[in-house]
Amino acid sequence: MAELLAPAGNIEALDAAIGEGADAVYLGLKSFNARLRTTNFAWNQFEATVNSVHKLGKKIFVTVNTVLEEYETERMYRFLSYLDKIGPDGLIVQDFGVVRMVQQFFPNLRLHASTQMNIASAKAANTMSKSGFKRVVLARELGLDEIKQIKERTNVEIEVFVHGALCVSESGLCLFSSYLGGKSANRGMCTQACRRLYEAEIEGGVEQGFYFSPYDLQLIERVPDLVSAGVDSFKIEGRMKSAEYVGSVVSAYRYMLDHWQEDKKGSLATAKRMLSTDFARSKTMYWYTSPKAENILNPKQASGTGIYLGKITQVKKILPDKSGNEAGAAYYAVIKGGTYDPDIGDSIRLHKKDDSVRESHKIKSIYEDGEKNWVDIPQGFGTGDSVYLLQTKSMSKRYPRVLPNDISRYRMQPGAQVLPVLDLTPLEKDSLDLMPEGLYVQVSTVKDLFVVQCEQPVRAILELNSVTRESLLEKKEKLPFSKRQIFISLDPYLPQNKEDSLAETIAQLVAEGFTNWVVNNPAHIAMLKPLKVFMIAGPYLYTFNRWAVSWLENQGITGLITPLENSKRNIEATFEPDQRKRVMITLFAYPALFRMRFELPESYDFLYFKDKEESVFKALSTKDGSFVMPEQPFSILDKVKTIKDMGFTHFLIDLSKTAVRKSDFKQIMTSYHTLKPLPEISRFNWKEGFFSPEKMEERRQMNERAQALRAEGGAQQGGRYNQPKSKKGGNNRKNYGKNRRG
Repeated sequence: MAELLAPAGNIEALDAAIGEGADAVYLGLKSFNARLRTTNFAWNQFEATVNSVHKLGKKIFVTVNTVLEEYETERMYRFLSYLDKIGPDGLIVQDFGVVRMVQQFFPNLRLHASTQMNIASAKAANTMSKSGFKRVVLARELGLDEIKQIKERTNVEIEVFVHGALCVSESGLCLFSSYLGGKSANRGMCTQACRRLYEAEIEGGVEQGFYFSPYDLQLIERVPDLVSAGVDSFKIEGRMKSAEYVGSVVSAYRYMLDHWQEDKKGSLATAKRMLSTDFARSKTMYWYTSPKAENILNPKQASGTGIYLGKITQVKKILPDKSGNEAGAAYYAVIKGGTYDPDIGDSIRLHKKDDSVRESHKIKSIYEDGEKNWVDIPQGFGTGDSVYLLQTKSMSKRYPRVLPNDISRYRMQPGAQVLPVLDLTPLEKDSLDLMPEGLYVQVSTVKDLFVVQCEQPVRAILELNSVTRESLLEKKEKLPFSKRQIFISLDPYLPQNKEDSLAETIAQLVAEGFTNWVVNNPAHIAMLKPLKVFMIAGPYLYTFNRWAVSWLENQGITGLITPLENSKRNIEATFEPDQRKRVMITLFAYPALFRMRFELPESYDFLYFKDKEESVFKALSTKDGSFVMPEQPFSILDKVKTIKDMGFTHFLIDLSKTAVRKSDFKQIMTSYHTLKPLPEISRFNWKEGFFSPEKMEERRQMNERAQALRAEGGAQQGGRYNQPKSKKGGNNRKNYGKNRRG
């Protein structure tokens, strides 16, 4: 029997999931999980949950599905040691460093590959199986036939998302939120750039739309097919959703799984009725019905969830008394345009018309004034703003508590264990002969190779795509570099329906003499390792810590390109000086912020679009997929001397997905040689690193302590400064103090 796996973002959702018949739940603790904005579980709650869920004969999986920086590795080691003692049924992980730690220190912990690990083919699944994984959570951008093939070609368990929100970007490859301010989707801090309202430049003017906000996944009709395909676990998305949502969705899929064999049509009708209270976005079966973008994108669809209640037509402020005191003022609105009149206890979401603010609110008060119903709303919203129904009061349902009332006896927490020192394998004299020191340039066409040849980079990196494949294997186009001077870079997303053709293409290219490769997916390792070629890890095999690098070493990979999200501080911490010759640092790139497995709709007749901050982006649609890139490139070209002084010797200018013009390339190289910054660039996370709530809190506390010390010092000095003024008309000590503080 296939497993029904439900989200538990909080205790109430846990009760709903178990109460409606989930076989297993997945949840996160306060750190190292991809939903840091949800409530998550405290230590004692988690320990009690594991104990209680196991007594009920159910399973519990823990999300440890973020990448971690070097300074966090010891805390991760302590966290894993804690989990090893508590004994959940599995860990859902993304970072190769976590995999490496579990392999060495905690072999009893059961590993599941997160969808963030970007597993979309049997070869990728088998690579992770060899590293000890018992289950892979497949990327969501797959069709039914592809899932069948993966199951046929691997012995690892298969987990598939069947319901909930989708990412427009391919799983684990979204950089948009991180580019906007360090809030990385790979760190659980996604700000949902895909859900925003954008303004596009079209012929004749501009047009607004939610161009990249996908529908929600609903595969209730495909349950029988997925069971027949051998899917081991049916996963519901929603750790940030309410208990009511979790309960209704679990009940529907539980009913369908239990009854489809006896009455397929009737059980589907019943299950759909159960889902009728899922007031989320429009639904899609995504790749199960059509690979076209129109199947999941509609720019007219508002980015929020819920049933549309209408727009605010009037707003009224009511003061608590006649004194005119604003404190305690209540705000009421008339909402028109929907088909449902909200009631007290209903939950709604309000959206500013410019999409700058979204806020959820539970209605506490309603009053009638003639034919108008005035509903209380939060302050800050006005006429023209949209309102959506999230859930009605009548949807609430009480479930038996999973946790005992008294959890005081559960006191286990991570300890203060010291992480054993990991020394990466010393670099042998000839280990990097095929990766010489110097400048590398990456391009997407053979034509662009000729443009960059003038600067004589030590190596060129050519992206493998449908165009370059034709150039190299069918047209046999002349190349400006020898084959030993070219690295072939593989796309980070490899779906099952391209696995066989890519393996054949790789074999042909190796036979043609292309023996240097950049790999970006676990499947690439499985394809290339038997061919005895030279591999370096690309930026999408995330290496934010030395434990992840160690995992790659065990796959036969020595050199690597650091992730584009990485920071100077973390790269220095990860690699000791004697290890820095294995590292290639990207100096310039137009990062692919979204990578989408489809061509954009024909109606998206624009190249440029911008957000409400006036930042400009480009949308590229190709046969190999679609990409969103910033108009403002990432560049640290002017920092190259500093980086060389740190001991790094390999540098990359990445011009992928860009038609390279000689004038532009000359400007880039001038910045590289003169160390003068280019205009209008982004430093991405190079200087500031990832956004960190913990660091922000530390900074806030430091500022408060500093202010307190200054205030205390000022008070003491004030006592000394109450002295007779000098004959020159001033207290010199006091003036000095002011100048100093100023």
